[in-house]
Amino acid sequence: MTDQRFIIEMGMGNDQYGMDYTKAAARAIEDAIRHSALPLFEATGVSHDQMRVQVTIGVQDPGAVDCDALAAKLPRGRASVTAVLGGLNVENPDTGKTLVIASAAVEAFLPKQA
Repeated sequence: MTDQRFIIEMGMGNDQYGMDYTKAAARAIEDAIRHSALPLFEATGVSHDQMRVQVTIGVQDPGAVDCDALAAKLPRGRASVTAVLGGLNVENPDTGKTLVIASAAVEAFLPKQA
């Protein structure tokens, strides 16, 4: 690929009660991008449409993540989301309920600039 990565952010999210992997993943993505600002678009005149956003979500059940729904919620660029084995499931021994913890890596790429 001729794209060049110019940002990577990491985040963590969880679902404490519903064992909802997509909810935990959405919170991890939000955590990763919550404190980011990309002033380079205004400074250079490059369109957000040129940015490719690649998100990798780590959870214990990757098949339970709605990657398309997560990609649709990303605010800028052409986004794709992939779920892989990672994160944690932590069982509460008192209730038997499982806490889902997701990790996210959000990467942004632009075509190489001259």
